[in-house]
Amino acid sequence: MCNLYSMTKGPQAIRDAARAMRDISGNWPPLPGVFPDYAAPIVRNAADGARELIMARWGMPSPQFALKGRNSDPGVTNVRNVASPHWRRWLGVESRCVVPFTSFSENET
Repeated sequence: MCNLYSMTKGPQAIRDAARAMRDISGNWPPLPGVFPDYAAPIVRNAADGARELIMARWGMPSPQFALKGRNSDPGVTNVRNVASPHWRRWLGVESRCVVPFTSFSENET
């Protein structure tokens, strides 16, 4: 069921659940699909330490071996081998975020 999420609640529900102190996400409609490499509401820690809600692209770049034969990078959301040199630069707290969702699809494609 990976990456088949939707967000049907508004910013206030996310701020309440994540205890976000700052909201710079702007106005946004319900999102029937929340996918890596597309804008979605995320909660992250800002440089000043405040937890903030923002619209941003999310996900991780795919390792080179996963891109063979592809013209574009669909991105990755599951990092399983944290010992891999590919992931090392993004494992710090400053690169982490929470991608909230309200439901997931039970139909995998």
